[in-house]
Amino acid sequence: MSTLLSSVKFRTTDLDGDWGQTGDGEMKRSEVLLRPDRVGLVHDWLPVYAGAERVLEQMIQVFPEASLYSLIDFVPAGQRDFLGGRPVQTSFIQHLPFARRLYRHYLPFAPLAIEQFDLTDHDVVVSSSYAVAKGVLTRADQLHISYVHSPIRYAWDLYHDYMSRGRLGRLRGALARMVLHYLRLYDVGTAPRVDLFVANSKHVARRIWNTYRRPAHVIYPPVDVERFTLHPKKDNYYLTMSRLVPYKRVDLVVEAFTEMPDKELVVIGDGPEYRALARMAGPNVTMLGYQPDDAVTYYMERARAFVFAAEEDFGIVPVEAQACGTPVVAYGRGGAQETVVSGVTGVFFPEQTIEHLKESVNEFERIRNRLNPDDIRAQAERFAVPVFRAAFSRLVHQAYADFVDGYADSTTPVDGTAPRTQQYPNLSVKT
Repeated sequence: MSTLLSSVKFRTTDLDGDWGQTGDGEMKRSEVLLRPDRVGLVHDWLPVYAGAERVLEQMIQVFPEASLYSLIDFVPAGQRDFLGGRPVQTSFIQHLPFARRLYRHYLPFAPLAIEQFDLTDHDVVVSSSYAVAKGVLTRADQLHISYVHSPIRYAWDLYHDYMSRGRLGRLRGALARMVLHYLRLYDVGTAPRVDLFVANSKHVARRIWNTYRRPAHVIYPPVDVERFTLHPKKDNYYLTMSRLVPYKRVDLVVEAFTEMPDKELVVIGDGPEYRALARMAGPNVTMLGYQPDDAVTYYMERARAFVFAAEEDFGIVPVEAQACGTPVVAYGRGGAQETVVSGVTGVFFPEQTIEHLKESVNEFERIRNRLNPDDIRAQAERFAVPVFRAAFSRLVHQAYADFVDGYADSTTPVDGTAPRTQQYPNLSVKT
């Protein structure tokens, strides 16, 4: 069904329909005009190959001839395969002193740096943004689509948590407050530079609306579910895995299981909280630290359940667990609400407290025999890589079709009072 994006705050891509053709079977004019070599992909930072870079990897697969831009590129040689051998155009931050290690300290320069990219050779610009990438400068005859992993979290929803850690000191704290205030003004001020917002979850789409008052299309991030095998037979241990930093709330999981000595917990991951977690862990909690991919796969496939206590924008790891047929015990906020089906693929706990987590583990034990590993795996496959590629390709082509057709047919400027997304009436979406 064709509908205007402006009628709701967020939507999920509908993959049905012949989006490449008009009603009479003719190819749309823009389908012929969209040249893959005139697409530009702009990413915030490229320090390592991590979550946001997995999304960029699949964008490159959809548009392998696209030009790549990033503020910095320090991806290690052993992790560069996802770039497909393509060069990355970087900003002046790349050449500042100690940028490889201290690039985050140059955040105040990022808004200026992102505006220096010359994107005039591109018909379509896609920004992959969790900081400033959506602030690139484009012309009126260029389509700018921004895939937002999150509005700047440390400047918005995590601001007070970040400032209350007490590690900055008075002078650095005052400086951080000023910089983040400036970034909030910049972040909101650059929202009109985007023609079409795309969010990585409905949770993020709500935050985009709250921050920018703009609707967003929803395309979930790609998850490599084929890396994991359905393993119906489970061992007795529970598993949690993440980088060991405060907001991941691994401390909550470790404390809760320490108070349940009859249940075994395995913790995979490293980070600044490792030593503190090891000290609080009971004898039923095994801290494995960093593990290679094959070991992660082994433990994930055989775990009784995966425990996830963070509030994430999307959360790839719970989907990977479900790809193994492993149920998930998750905090019922954030992206987990969209990837885990209560009573079918896992259970939720409503608050980040030890008691609520323990109650949810006990609830899981009561219903675990009713959970079907095939159903759990099927839920994970909704977020597979081919699903993302098809959705992303379709959205770009349809948006460009509306953009070009509308731009070419327009004899007067677009009425500034009309919603910007009315330029894209042919995007087939479903609520």
